Amino acid sequence: MSGGHAEQERTTRTGERRPQVTGPRVLVAGASIAGPALAYWLRRRGAEVTVVERAPELRPGGQAVDARGVAKEVIERMGLDTAVRAACTDTAGAYTVDANGKVLETFSADDDGGDGFIADIEILRGDLSRVLYDNTRDSVAYVFGDRIAELAQDADGVDVSFAGGDRRRFDLVVGADGLHSPLRAMVFGPHERFVRHLGHVLAFYSVPNEFGLDRWLLEYQESGRSALLRPIQDATRAMAMFYFTSADFDVDYRDIVAQKRLLRARMAGCGWLTSDILAHLHDTPDFYLDQVAQVVMDRWSSGRVGLLGDAAFCSSPMSGQGTGLALVGAYLLAGELAAADWNPEAGFDRYEARMRSYVEANQEIGRLNARSRDIPGPDAEPSPDFAGEWFTELLERAINGVELPDYAGVPNS
Repeated sequence: MSGGHAEQERTTRTGERRPQVTGPRVLVAGASIAGPALAYWLRRRGAEVTVVERAPELRPGGQAVDARGVAKEVIERMGLDTAVRAACTDTAGAYTVDANGKVLETFSADDDGGDGFIADIEILRGDLSRVLYDNTRDSVAYVFGDRIAELAQDADGVDVSFAGGDRRRFDLVVGADGLHSPLRAMVFGPHERFVRHLGHVLAFYSVPNEFGLDRWLLEYQESGRSALLRPIQDATRAMAMFYFTSADFDVDYRDIVAQKRLLRARMAGCGWLTSDILAHLHDTPDFYLDQVAQVVMDRWSSGRVGLLGDAAFCSSPMSGQGTGLALVGAYLLAGELAAADWNPEAGFDRYEARMRSYVEANQEIGRLNARSRDIPGPDAEPSPDFAGEWFTELLERAINGVELPDYAGVPNS
């Protein structure tokens, strides 16, 4: 397929109308991190991009996310290194503590060249989303408060019906809509076919910083559960996080009342500052709870529809690399599609070939870290030995184990 389309007029945010030569029309579902990052690179490669997001606006806050290794290189190639670092949490490191607050282990953000347990680029998910959105909002059409209701693809394009009533035709559609991706379920099959529960549940929400937190993350662990406090840019507040084991997960990820009830029940009696942190659960403005899970798929595309980020290959928060996978995947997907002259089969296939080993390394780290938090028992797998050379090699593959081509000769506006 050739990507060229006729010149058309476009309305800018100031109301000025100007002619613009557009390339292939690409619809991206999801405006968190993977979606806006892909929109940036697609636009750079000459595509006309629309991003649809079911939330009415960008979602603020969220978990702190990291960029390591090749992901930092992608940020630099976007010209966003300064903007991203300005929005970082400025976390100096992490302490693991006992029930009395005594420090047991120390991890610095300077460890491993800034690619360690606490990365030197650590930023709230919502803040990174805002940086990416602000950098693309004038060249990409964002549609908030809407979603894909139906789609049908043929040899030449994809017809999309939106829940808001609009109907449009696109050359390509990409789902970057998260672990519970509606687009993945619509095109590839039910969630149960691809989502792998890792035996843990994660919850987080912001609390007043009445704990004297100052640039250092604190983590307390008991058998099968842990409580954390981490700094954010607003020094008057902190981010509380909890992990606990759960063999299955049957709470609706949209049922906040049931989720809070589950968290209270599972963390009851936990030591350290847990009860003081839970005291803020009722009135927190940004509560989140979900299973720790991965998405495992044989293919990330079907015809003219592809997947990116957690929708395609979620590695779980236990890997610490979800954001890196999203940023690197966005760069490679846009580059390979453009290099293939927007032929979906060739572009998607090459994207998958470049990403697969990198994804598998990060998913393996996620599974190992989840296993290390399991409750010891006669039937439990032994906790992994992270001191071995094999783990050092796995980490290197997970952080830097993917090539970032320059895509010489590919459009780069």
